[in-house]
Amino acid sequence: MKNHKIVTIGGGSGQYILLSGLRDLDDFDIKAVVSMVDSGGSTGRLRDEYGVLPPGDILKCVLALSPHRDTARQIFQSRFQTHERLKGHNAGNMLLTILSQYAGSFPAGVEALCEVLETRGTVYPVTVKKATLVAELTDGMKLFGESAIDMPRGQQREKIKNVFLVPHHSDSIEVYPPVIQTIETADYLIIGPGDLYTSIIPNLLVSGVRESIQKTHAKIIYIINIMTKYGETDSFSAGDFILHTEHYLGRAIDIVLINQKQPSENILQSYAAQKAYPVDPFLQEYQKTDKLILEEDFLDESGGIVRHDPQKLSSCLQKTIKSFT
Repeated sequence: MKNHKIVTIGGGSGQYILLSGLRDLDDFDIKAVVSMVDSGGSTGRLRDEYGVLPPGDILKCVLALSPHRDTARQIFQSRFQTHERLKGHNAGNMLLTILSQYAGSFPAGVEALCEVLETRGTVYPVTVKKATLVAELTDGMKLFGESAIDMPRGQQREKIKNVFLVPHHSDSIEVYPPVIQTIETADYLIIGPGDLYTSIIPNLLVSGVRESIQKTHAKIIYIINIMTKYGETDSFSAGDFILHTEHYLGRAIDIVLINQKQPSENILQSYAAQKAYPVDPFLQEYQKTDKLILEEDFLDESGGIVRHDPQKLSSCLQKTIKSFT
């Protein structure tokens, strides 16, 4: 049986969900490329106080690929409550920070944590250079930092016009070298799900990533978000997600996965209070292209939260990928 080389590109909870589904597929060789611009919560504090790369999104991916995921997540996501300096941090972020400092580099710390948790796959930071994500709005205003972009203040905010990275200690933000070979030798690149401007596109802004994606013969699979995000993707249709992502990719997406099941009315009401709505599956402009459009039920709304179901995603991806072999 062929060992398909699968590379996921993203960050945050969306990549955790995807990797949780892919983890147990025996014929998939999984590598995750993870965004390094998270600036909120425990991750942001560690970055600011110790000058380390943000550990939060990497930690999620390591946990997702571990056969001990449920137990490890319960322990590593637990937050300290009493000690003044530790208060608010979670155990996993602290452990990854300590491992990175002792091992001499962030990737070495990640590799050590993967070894301990016996991950079924490899997790790479997209870069080891420190940077701040900046969003330029349509009125010219600039927002500095992922947390500022992700959590709009007030009732109104202009739309995002462009995003870019500002290096902290170098002239540019170069890709972590193993990521280049990983992308160029992949059979499939899976992008999403995840917040477009704070989890997906930051990876594509790192020097060398876009170029590697343009060189690879891998097919690109894009998983469209189920809900829009206030301040980022207001009123976006599925076509808008594709258009904006292809702009930063510099090449066409081959396969698109779109959820076709509507969340329940009571959950939609709670999301509407946050100005988030189901993504319109409108794709008329792509119907005559050679993209493979897969519209299926990928919905999981357990716990009152709308997300992709890991097993539904992995089943569709496995079936689709095998159809090409």
